[in-house]
Amino acid sequence: MKSIYIALIIGFSLVATAQNTIVGTVSDKDNKAIPKTIVSIPEIHKETITDVDGKYTLTNLPNGTFKISFTSVGYTTKILAVLISEKQITQNITLEENIIHMDEVIVSTAFNKLQSQNVMKVEHASLKSLQQKGTATLIEGLATIPGVSQVSTGTSIGKPVIRGLSGNRVLVYTQGVRLENQQFGEEHGLGLNDAGIESVEVIKGPASLLYGSDALGGVLYFNPEKFANPKEFKTDFSQRLFSNTLGSNSSLGLKTSTENWKFLVRGSFNTHADYQVPNGERVTNTRYNETDLKTGIGYSNSSFSSVLRYNFNKLDLGIPENGIAEQTTSHTTTFPKQAVDNHILSLHNNFYFKNSKLDADLGYIFNDRREFEDSNVAILHMKLRTFNYDLKYYLPKLGKIETIVGIQGMHQTNTNLGEELLIPDARTNDFGIFGTANYEFGKNVLQAGLRFGNRKVASETHGVIGNEGYFEAIDKSFDSFNASLGYKTNLTDDFILRLNIASGFRAPNLAELTSNGVHEGSNRYEIGNANLENEQNLQTDLNLEFKSSHFELFANGFYNHINNYIYITPNGTVIDGNNVYDYVQANAKLYGGEGGIHFHPHPLDWLHFTSSFETVIGKNDNGNNLPLIPANKWNNTFKGEFEFKNWWKEGFATLNLESTFAQNNNSEFETKTNDYTLVNLGLGGKIIINKAVFNFNLNANNVFDKVYVSHLSRLKTDGIPNIGRNIVLGINFII
Repeated sequence: MKSIYIALIIGFSLVATAQNTIVGTVSDKDNKAIPKTIVSIPEIHKETITDVDGKYTLTNLPNGTFKISFTSVGYTTKILAVLISEKQITQNITLEENIIHMDEVIVSTAFNKLQSQNVMKVEHASLKSLQQKGTATLIEGLATIPGVSQVSTGTSIGKPVIRGLSGNRVLVYTQGVRLENQQFGEEHGLGLNDAGIESVEVIKGPASLLYGSDALGGVLYFNPEKFANPKEFKTDFSQRLFSNTLGSNSSLGLKTSTENWKFLVRGSFNTHADYQVPNGERVTNTRYNETDLKTGIGYSNSSFSSVLRYNFNKLDLGIPENGIAEQTTSHTTTFPKQAVDNHILSLHNNFYFKNSKLDADLGYIFNDRREFEDSNVAILHMKLRTFNYDLKYYLPKLGKIETIVGIQGMHQTNTNLGEELLIPDARTNDFGIFGTANYEFGKNVLQAGLRFGNRKVASETHGVIGNEGYFEAIDKSFDSFNASLGYKTNLTDDFILRLNIASGFRAPNLAELTSNGVHEGSNRYEIGNANLENEQNLQTDLNLEFKSSHFELFANGFYNHINNYIYITPNGTVIDGNNVYDYVQANAKLYGGEGGIHFHPHPLDWLHFTSSFETVIGKNDNGNNLPLIPANKWNNTFKGEFEFKNWWKEGFATLNLESTFAQNNNSEFETKTNDYTLVNLGLGGKIIINKAVFNFNLNANNVFDKVYVSHLSRLKTDGIPNIGRNIVLGINFII
């Protein structure tokens, strides 16, 4: 904490050394102005929008070379490298029409390039687009992205799965820092609310080069809400209502900016009753309540920028132990239940030099988790405190070579206060050093990197040897060297090929190393293994992508080999009426991919058709299936766009068919699941009544009230179906 305050004081005390400005006009090939074009320099958090004449101004810019992005709906995104060394520069831009897609700057990768320029294929989705699908939670929205699924406990708890890997194998970043919230628990959700999140980027595959341990399967990178443009003041209110759970999600935000200072605050409240299955019954105690607060303050001048953000998330979660029992529409949780408070404080600093840049990210996360069995006295109470840092230095460009070197680290403590222990009191320390380079030649890009990482885990002795709840003290150190190599080329102007080979690692977590007792959330007695070694993987990815004015196609294939894959398996014994499970290791492999099309026929410019298919197979070296492998999925969407006179703008109507195949490739302690198809409808747009403007979406998900069980539902062993028909109404007012 002290380090954060010192860095903030130092950063905010810096004074400007230059006052550079870029002005210009954005127009099309016919020299017609393009208003509402987003003009941004992501590296320094500068952004503005062109006026009705297509004109823009960016002020308070440092000296140096920066990438300026010009993005407008219906046009191809253009990004330019501009040398800023004069007081005022004029940069006029012509954009080419492109109806079918927009290109996005990818923040989660090292060099922050446009997706079309990036060596690695990264899935990008705005939270607005996910919410327009009528999803109730953040993770439910993520599960609509090809290659992403969720392990769910009812409608309240969801954990991300990327290409068959989940838990501590998927690293989550928010506000620019890694999120730590006891991810080892199957019934432990993310603890993130979608309010105040701008977009999400999904890296599918090992990302240890940039992120260290736990990025074995991939990374979810949540970009926070942007600040207002200079001299703007904005207020917005959104309300979503859910018929199935009698749910409500309310959010109120305020933000304003001057030329140098920025401020925002957003509060939200989310409440739901028990979810209803297609026969009309409710699954008892799947209700939950969530309170969320996000705030941020930023400062920038011509040599420095800093953003301080804080997020408080409070969860009150019912745990469905009795299946379909007491029928009520109450929103008040009953026992057993969870109460989770999550605090995230982050500080992002940019220091600009003549030809180079230093990024310094600091983060502090406090996760306070309490689990209650039959009274308000917490049986399980864990406090997880995490401080992490991330320093990246962007060296001066050498010809066409861009280079980044960096160090990262984490200090974490876990403290138990409850009557029972799930994991012992422990300390975890991470340290990593890395370097990566990007080389462009012609239509080709080559990117390579190396990293050394170390994780040290030390725990304390607790309990009596031979008894439940005994934890032997451990002091372990895990080292790993990792590398990545990526190549991208434009086979034609419209056809891109990407090939990536990368290694990753994951040190075993505390539960895997030390468990000795009943894990109530999983209904089993778990025994850890202090002799577990690093998981180490090597994945090959091939991506083909074709984009033209009216047609898009993509195909992703991957093969992932994991040495020392850690999994849990029954040993055939019973303790206190619970089956005993051991943590063991074996080599494993996962392979599969995603493919899809987007068709936008001419002259029917209002019509869009998208289709995607995803598959993954996971096996141990002995040929047994891995657990928690999602079933194959085929998703088809028809979308029509329209406007009605002057009062209904940006209108859309959607028909979605979500087909999930039967999953018979189950592990030895999983049950098989049948195939099913869900029909989902959507309608929305911008409504203008006099001077009032608001966005709305109306969704009907699982229209025909289909009875189905997801393979990754933790309630499937009790034969409990997933949620039935759900009508969702969302309204957003911007003042």
